[in-house]
Amino acid sequence: MAAPASDTRQIAAFLDAQAAEQGAARNTRLAYGRDLADAAGWLARRGGTLGGATRQDLEAYLAHLDAQGLAPATRARRLSALKQLYRFTVDEGWRADNPALQIKGPGKRRSLPDTLSLEDVDALLAAATAHGRTQADRLRNTCLMQVLYATGLRVTELVSLPVAAVRGNPQLLLVRGKGDKDRMVPLSPPARAAITAWLAHRDAEEERARAERGAKPSPFLFPSHGKDGHLTRIRFFTLIKELSLAAGLDPSKITPHTLRHAFATHLLQNGADLRAIQTLLGHADIATTEIYTHILDERLKRLVLDHHPLATR
Repeated sequence: MAAPASDTRQIAAFLDAQAAEQGAARNTRLAYGRDLADAAGWLARRGGTLGGATRQDLEAYLAHLDAQGLAPATRARRLSALKQLYRFTVDEGWRADNPALQIKGPGKRRSLPDTLSLEDVDALLAAATAHGRTQADRLRNTCLMQVLYATGLRVTELVSLPVAAVRGNPQLLLVRGKGDKDRMVPLSPPARAAITAWLAHRDAEEERARAERGAKPSPFLFPSHGKDGHLTRIRFFTLIKELSLAAGLDPSKITPHTLRHAFATHLLQNGADLRAIQTLLGHADIATTEIYTHILDERLKRLVLDHHPLATR
C-alpha cells in the first residue's frame, strides 16, 4: 500500500488507527497530533518531510527542542509520538525502517505532584458553596468540587459525566476513563448531597426550557451550550483558580489535578491500600500510583527534621 502523499494525511491516518485499534482517548490523539505537526513543520522549513526523515533529521529536531529550552518531559513526549508514528508506517509498509527506533530520549526526572492539606481542601469546598453569581452557579460549583475530591476523577471524566450515572442517589459512580475502561468509585455523603441538590435545580431548569422552547434534555450532569454539550476543561480550570482566590490560596499552585492528587494522598495517609488507590484512580500501572508513597516519605522526613530534638543540633 502506498504511503499518503503528504505529512498531514500520514498523521491523520496514524491518529485514526490510534482511535480504532488502540482505543486512544480524544485528548491523547490531540496531543499526538500537535507534537507530530510541530515536527512536520520544523522538517518542512528545512526542506524535508516526516515520510522521508532520517535518524539524523530527528536528532537535529530534538536538539532544536533542547535549544528552545523545552522541558525533558516535553521532549520525551515528542519523541514518543514520533516513535509510534514510524512504528505505524513500518507496519503499514510505507517505510522499511523506523528512523526513531535507536534514538534515546532525555531522562525524565519524576517530580512529586503538588497536593493540598485537609485545611486547604476544606477552604476550597467552602469557597465553592459561596462562589457564583446565581444559585445555579453555586450549586454546580459545590457539586463539581465535592465529586472531584470524593472520587479523584480526571478533569475530562468529571466534566463529561453522564447525568444517568447519578440518577437514583447511587453510592457508587460508574466512570469511563482512559481507553474507554470502566471503573467504579464510591461517593461520599457530602458528594451525594451536593449531587442531589444540583440535580434538582438542573432538572427543574431543563423542564422549564423544554416547556418554553421545546429544548432537548442534555445527557450530561454539567450541561453547557458549547459544542461539546458539557462544561469544558478550560472553564473548569479557570473556575479552580477563582475558587483558590476566594479561599485565600495561591491559584498558581492549584489545578483540578491537584485535587486528584489530594484525594490519593489523603487516602494513603489514612491507611488505604495502594492497589485500591490504583483502582480508584484508574491507573493502568501501579508504578504511577507509587508516586504518592514518595509524597508521604518527604512529609515524614520533614516531620522528623522539624521536630526531632536531635535533628536541631
